[in-house]
Amino acid sequence: MKSIAALQDLVTPWSDGLEPSDAELEAIEREMPLIEARVALLDAQIAVLDRVPSELDEQRIRRARRRMLAIRRDLTNQAAAAVGMPGGAA
Repeated sequence: MKSIAALQDLVTPWSDGLEPSDAELEAIEREMPLIEARVALLDAQIAVLDRVPSELDEQRIRRARRRMLAIRRDLTNQAAAAVGMPGGAA
């Protein structure tokens, strides 16, 4: 009987193309502030799943949502400027 490890090479052969390219890494780095802002919003929302949100909780959620939206707007405007849209997208 073949072991699972022996079958693994047949299912997913190793390829040098599995690593992200430099362009993909730069795109991830550029979007990292948005990713972090989304995680902060999710943390604030998860914290109040099992209880009634206090004023402080609501303020934390609003602040995280505003931060995420501001970062998304900035990234959209940067992308629009990169392709030459005058005045930005948002």
